[in-house]
Amino acid sequence: MAKLMTFLLAVFGGAIYYAYSPMTPPVLPYEFALNQGGNLTTVARQFEQAGLLDNPKLFVLFARLQGRAGKIKAGVYQLDHAVSKMELLDMITQGNVSRSQVTLIEGWNFRQLRSALNANQYIRHDTQGLSDREILQRIGAAEIHPEGLFFPETYSVAAGSSDIELLKMAYKLMQQRLNDAWLAREPGLMLETPYQALILASIVEKETGTASDRPMIAGVFTNRLRLHMMLQTDPSVIYGLGEAFDGNLRKRDLTSDTPYNTYTRAGLPPTPIALPGAEALKAALHPAKTDALYFVARGDGSSKFSSNLSEHNRAVYQYQK
Repeated sequence: MAKLMTFLLAVFGGAIYYAYSPMTPPVLPYEFALNQGGNLTTVARQFEQAGLLDNPKLFVLFARLQGRAGKIKAGVYQLDHAVSKMELLDMITQGNVSRSQVTLIEGWNFRQLRSALNANQYIRHDTQGLSDREILQRIGAAEIHPEGLFFPETYSVAAGSSDIELLKMAYKLMQQRLNDAWLAREPGLMLETPYQALILASIVEKETGTASDRPMIAGVFTNRLRLHMMLQTDPSVIYGLGEAFDGNLRKRDLTSDTPYNTYTRAGLPPTPIALPGAEALKAALHPAKTDALYFVARGDGSSKFSSNLSEHNRAVYQYQK
């Protein structure tokens, strides 16, 4: 019994020593980022590579014994002094971040963007209660509709900073990327303004299942604009339905007129329908040179392109019937 007690005391003492012995960061202050969806093993290896831990497996075991292995919170953290492993675990599971990483996703609409910001616990929610137009006024935007105006990217912001400041950053970055893309555009496009390019890029973003198809999809819509054909793009119709869309696009939806119904109205819709990324902007302003006027999803993310209606109908029968 005495030997068992001695062993248990040694184990307990070793655990206490491990938990509270200080670790000195490689530099001070030491900043590190934990990405969304990262697991504890990945995080522990990251600390080992930085010289903060010498035994990542033991740290993982320690966290599991604490019942906190699955509670890692993404963000940017800063160490200003030597910390114990217990302090480090407390920091990354309680979310004591110095900066928060906020990701805006390509293809999101503004409603989804606002929802994501409202759900972020590390930033101040100054946009809550404001209308979309009031938000645009707060960030100094000249536009009256917010859709598509914010560049999809991962932004690092100080913990507790305003969501308005983040939107300002995303708005300014989109203006910069859009203007740069516009200045480098192909000649002879059926686009008169950068804003029209943004609208087309948002449609390309929503229509693309495989990244390599973006230029071809842009080429189809460019050809349709040149020939004054209806764009007939389902994502625009869905956007026009708003929250009434239940996930099933019906024939009556394609014939019910809204400003965004590209089956009933010619030309581009009045605004973007989503956040286009850099590749969608590039495709809209550098479309593929093609005679294709139609495309249909193959079911694997890619599209089959056709230059005439009979060929397209055969493709529809093959891939969707």
